[in-house]
Amino acid sequence: MLELRGIHKRYSSLSVVTGVSFVARPSEITGYLGPNGSGKSTTMKIITGLIQPSSGDVLFNGESIRNDPMAFRQCMGYVPEEPHLYTHLSGIEYLVMVAQLRDMDRNAASERIRGLLHLFGLYSDRDVPMSSYSKGMRQKILLSAALMHNPELVLLDEPFSGLDVGSSLVLRSLIEELARRGKVVLFSSHELETAERICSHVVILHRGKVVADDSIEHLRTLMELPTLEGIFAQLAIEHDFNAISREIADLIHA
Repeated sequence: MLELRGIHKRYSSLSVVTGVSFVARPSEITGYLGPNGSGKSTTMKIITGLIQPSSGDVLFNGESIRNDPMAFRQCMGYVPEEPHLYTHLSGIEYLVMVAQLRDMDRNAASERIRGLLHLFGLYSDRDVPMSSYSKGMRQKILLSAALMHNPELVLLDEPFSGLDVGSSLVLRSLIEELARRGKVVLFSSHELETAERICSHVVILHRGKVVADDSIEHLRTLMELPTLEGIFAQLAIEHDFNAISREIADLIHA
């Protein structure tokens, strides 16, 4: 179980995340939603240990991740919003490097890498430098790197970015399968339709604060709204998007 307790992150006088607390449980897909600038990616980086919170704590299976950060990273798989790949490497070279950094058994890692490259449709391009890969191909490499050591905790920050329709359907099904197999899955996305279909629980962030933390079904009942999009618009969107769209249309047709 992943638990955040009172996470704050400040940069000088600017507060980016304020008192964020929630729980992501095994066998559930927890959606972490919010507009751009709401603090989602900052929270993800705090969970991974890439940045430190100003205050608060992150626990995994009841233990603070500060107690043994290396052990925590061994049981975590992370797909970041912004990929930072060594693009001079080929896809297979990158995955071999990641396997070595994770101290995976060489033979097991080799078999798993070949399988992932086949299943993600990258095997024929395995020796091609990633500098020539499309955004979707690079995203598949990131997903392979995050999953190949069979992590207990899967953190996905905008994982559908750059994927075509077929690959997106595979990933959606994969996320559901990972949850069925007992993984803790925290899934951050702007794709509300996908989140509504696969998430059993959602946490909605607005201006760095949690404004909803519940099952989608309960939120629908509580707010008397039929869709996650409507709930999100009411809780996390400050502007009248219908009025703005009319004004834009009026402007370009003037």
